Amino acid sequence: MEELTQRQIEILKAIIQEYTDTGLPVGSEVLEKKYRLGVSPATIRNEMVELAKKGYLKKEYFSSGRIPSAKAFRFYIKNLMKEKELATVDEVAYKNSIWDEKDNINRLLSQAAKVLAKKTGFLSVTATDKGDVYYSGMGYLLERQEFFDLKVTRNLFLRLEEISFWERIIETFIRTKEEILYFLGEEDFYDPLFENCASIFSEFETDILKGVIGLVGPKRMPYGVVVPQIKYFSHLIEELLNKQKV
Repeated sequence: MEELTQRQIEILKAIIQEYTDTGLPVGSEVLEKKYRLGVSPATIRNEMVELAKKGYLKKEYFSSGRIPSAKAFRFYIKNLMKEKELATVDEVAYKNSIWDEKDNINRLLSQAAKVLAKKTGFLSVTATDKGDVYYSGMGYLLERQEFFDLKVTRNLFLRLEEISFWERIIETFIRTKEEILYFLGEEDFYDPLFENCASIFSEFETDILKGVIGLVGPKRMPYGVVVPQIKYFSHLIEELLNKQKV
């Protein structure tokens, strides 16, 4: 699988799990104690060095531990992630929570953002090709340690208010035909300030409107849990918009 050995894959998977849970740099001792990797701390350290050389791990400040890079999360999403199936009871609850707003596009998209934010605990954003942007869950974002730095949070919201940012996302959906787009860290946000940030979007498209709905948060979001919810909401918005008369 790509350039990694099976042992390196198992170690990387454990590191991503630990970092997702704690947000802290991960050391070999923690991996040896908490995860059944079947190798010594020394071997784990050696493999972590190799993973760092290959760009999957990076050192943060003066800690002896390592954190997964955007490349690591992309590898995880593409090759290792298992999406958690959305329960039928959740699907019904989500649909009922926005059904009353189905006849008003603005209220529908605003309510969808509110419900998705509440269900996931991240900042939820909905944007359209007409330049409308709705978001909810700012308080959830500010609870995450990655956003304690007000400079990061301020600039992130400025970025989310840029029409060109949303135009680029919608154009990317059109070009790639992807169901889900992931923006991870500096290289996707075009700014080193956002290295620890991520956003995930799914597209909705009807005869009357085109747009995206998704989440913004730290790069260590539990992708396997939140992605099915984003997908469901994008399909639900399409369904409800298609019921409207032009």
